[in-house]
Amino acid sequence: MKVIKLKDDYIKLGQALKAAGCVGSGVESKIVIKEGQVTVNGEVEYQRGKKLHDGDVVTFDGETIKIEK
Repeated sequence: MKVIKLKDDYIKLGQALKAAGCVGSGVESKIVIKEGQVTVNGEVEYQRGKKLHDGDVVTFDGETIKIEK
């Protein structure tokens, strides 16, 4: 499990995928999110701009990313 520490109140989903090293670019994050390959708290998420807060859990391609304050 990868952990992303928040610097602000939230991080956007696309930014979180890049920060965790799951994707190489914003374009790649947009594609995998639009294709329904990413879940947030167990639900498929299609919005790249979805705001993630402390305690949220993202899964993509077998990787789990936890958002922490």
